[in-house]
Amino acid sequence: MADTYSFDVVSDFDRQELINAIDQVKREVSQRYDLKDSNTQIDVEETELVVTTASEMTLQSITDVLRQKATKRKLSLKIFDFHSPESCSGNRIKQTIALRKGLSQEQAKSLSKVIRGSLKKVTVSIQGESLRISGKNKDDLQAAISILRREEESLEVPLQFENYR
Repeated sequence: MADTYSFDVVSDFDRQELINAIDQVKREVSQRYDLKDSNTQIDVEETELVVTTASEMTLQSITDVLRQKATKRKLSLKIFDFHSPESCSGNRIKQTIALRKGLSQEQAKSLSKVIRGSLKKVTVSIQGESLRISGKNKDDLQAAISILRREEESLEVPLQFENYR
């Protein structure tokens, strides 16, 4: 048996599932009667999505469809950071949607503090945009995961638990 067990806490999403959800949104926008003539354009970049469309009402419908498709593909809605819409050329509306990925230093520190305050038998180390939690007992690690799941509700990012060894 191993002397210590560990797992990583990360905030990430499956990029391919996001691409698939966006493709579904584009398909639905091109087929729906109320959105067909809106000349909507959805651009996928590395850290954000840019939606350009005809009106505020159309933009609201598109973001609703995006939320539905992402939920069906098991993507957390917390990965989307919707910025306020802005006007652009040709009486069109543009909205930037940032994609959240990774834990910030403040989030990592607060999660580390919560775990250290609750469980004395585990060690928590911040490794870039993730946390490594290790301990001698698997039950302590399971307790840490349940504490983090409760804390996730108040966070702006989704949490995943990886490399459980």
